[in-house]
Amino acid sequence: MKPRLSSCVAAVVVFCSAGLATAAPHTAPASYHLEASIPLADGFWDIATYDAGHNRVVIGRGGAASVVDVAARKAHDIGQVQRGHAALAIPGTDEIAVTSGQDNTLRLLDAGDGHQVASIAVGENPDAALWDPALRQVLVMNAESGTVSQVDPKSAKVVRTITVKPALEFGALAGPNLLAINDEDLSELELVDLAQGKLIASVPLTGCKGPTGLAADVADGLTLSSCGNGEAALVDLRARKVIQLVPIGQGPDTALFDAAQHRFIVPCGRSGTLSLFSLHGRKLTPAGTVTTEVSARTAALDPTTGRVFLPAAKFAPAQPGQRPAIVPGSAHLLVFGLS
Repeated sequence: MKPRLSSCVAAVVVFCSAGLATAAPHTAPASYHLEASIPLADGFWDIATYDAGHNRVVIGRGGAASVVDVAARKAHDIGQVQRGHAALAIPGTDEIAVTSGQDNTLRLLDAGDGHQVASIAVGENPDAALWDPALRQVLVMNAESGTVSQVDPKSAKVVRTITVKPALEFGALAGPNLLAINDEDLSELELVDLAQGKLIASVPLTGCKGPTGLAADVADGLTLSSCGNGEAALVDLRARKVIQLVPIGQGPDTALFDAAQHRFIVPCGRSGTLSLFSLHGRKLTPAGTVTTEVSARTAALDPTTGRVFLPAAKFAPAQPGQRPAIVPGSAHLLVFGLS
C-alpha cells in the first residue's frame, strides 16, 4: 500500500424548457466539511477501518495500531507489530486484528490495554484484510504469496488458504460468497468463490494501471478499483468486464462505497482530494471534488453518519534515495462530515 475546508455544493435550480414556469429546486448530492482533526502518534500508517460497535476508527501503523475514539476525539496506540498494514475490529469483542507485513502474521490485540491475544501465521507479506460477517472470519490478502488466509479469530487459527495470484491488494465482499481482489501487478480483478475456496475468474482492468483501492456496490453487482494512473475502473461483476473509466486524482490507495448516498468515494493522497461519483443505474456521474490534505490516501467510512476518516501528516523534503520523513507531531486523523 503505498486541513482546508471543502466547499459545500450549492443547490441547483432547474428551469423548464417550455414557458416561463420553473420546476421545483433540485438539491445536489451532499458534500463534506471538515469536522475535526484528531492528533495521532508519530509514524507511518496504512489502512483505516471504522468500528461501528464502538464508534471508533482503527488504523494499521508502522509498529502498532491506532485506536481513535470518534466521540471523545482521542487516540491511543496498542500492541507491537512489524510493518502494520490493515487494522479492523472483530465484531462482538474488544479485539483488533492487525496484519503484520514483515513477520507474516495476523495479530489479535486487546483494544483496551493493547496486550496481544494471539499471533497467527498467515501468508507472505499480509497486507489488506477484511471481516466476513457470514463466515465470521478475517480474510487476509497475502500480497507476496498471492493467497488469501481465512482466519477464525475465536480459535486463532487459519482454517483455509486459498491460492489466487501474487500482488494482491484491497479486497471487497462483492456478493454472497464472492470476494473481489485487486491485483496490482497484473491490473486485473480476481474473483474468489469463498464457498468453493478457489479463484473463479480474472477480470482485466482495461485502462487501469496499478489498482489498489477497491469498493463494492453489492446490490448492483458493481466494484470500483482506484488506479495509479489517475483513473478508476467500474466493473460489472455479472458481465465480468470494465464498463466505465472515470478520472480521479493522483495517489489513491482506497475506495469507499456509501450505500446511503449511492456514491463512490476515492481518496487521493498526492492530490489531497476526495473524488466523488454518484451512481445512476450502472453509470457513474462526477459529484464533485473535496479538498483534504496531501498524504490522505487511505480512508474509512461510517455508513450510518456518512463521515469519512482520513489519516494524514506533513512530510519533510526527502533526502536522496530515502523516503520523506514525517514532521514530528503532525500526524492526525481528518474527520469529514456530510454538509
